[in-house]
Amino acid sequence: MNFSSARQYFYQEIQQSDEHIDLAKAALYIAQEEYPKLDQEEYLNALDTMAWELQERLPDSRYPLRIVQSINQYIYEYLKFSGNKIDYYDPRNSFLNDVIDRRLGIPITLALVYLEVARRIDFPMVGVGMPGHFLIRPDIPDIEIFVDAFNGGEIIFAQDCEERLSQLYQQPVTLQPEFLAVVSNRQFLARMLTNLKFIYLKQQELEKTLAAVERILLLFPGLTLELRDRGLIYYQLGYYPQAVDDLQKYLAKVPDAEDASVIRRLLTELGRD
Repeated sequence: MNFSSARQYFYQEIQQSDEHIDLAKAALYIAQEEYPKLDQEEYLNALDTMAWELQERLPDSRYPLRIVQSINQYIYEYLKFSGNKIDYYDPRNSFLNDVIDRRLGIPITLALVYLEVARRIDFPMVGVGMPGHFLIRPDIPDIEIFVDAFNGGEIIFAQDCEERLSQLYQQPVTLQPEFLAVVSNRQFLARMLTNLKFIYLKQQELEKTLAAVERILLLFPGLTLELRDRGLIYYQLGYYPQAVDDLQKYLAKVPDAEDASVIRRLLTELGRD
């Protein structure tokens, strides 16, 4: 599968209503731009096999905490999945095929494996977009527990989340409801792509950074800062007409942006102010 068809399939997948987007398929389409020969069915089948094996290990009691403990034992003790704490910013941590092959990932991709296996055993779970550290939780009323897929499926509570955020920001943080809000499928994919965007930007791989931003904008065309960033990447790559178009649209949307004067100077340099 070549670059253009991977992007096309990704686009087709996300045109569905949010609840019908298949996260595993969409994540594999993201990976196919990095691995054009990737066999998507191989990895979907791997998730099916995990769920089948897990089903054999489930307790008779379907109490949510017991189910979570069984999933944890299977994924982390038997299959040996773990968070890649040694090389967190390795881009392979963001590709579902690599995560399945290597048994290593970051919070959001390990959460994806967990969610997909849980879905296949009819145990509803959802993603939680806590700042700085993605979590998941059972999608069951009155069950206020969270699962940290990066740290061996550790079960935590809202108070633990507040303490973690305070550690992250190195100052006391009061937990706000939006910090533990459930993410949509589109938001989930955008967060995966944002991770890739910053990894590639740090590595100065601008074409790959551009590819991440382009797919974020397919998910959310109205994201003003992503439009600006795409324009700036176009500029750095020498795609000047595209840069001008994006940066002019950015200023039209937010003429009083903090960086408006910088963007206007850049447009003047390009002969389009």
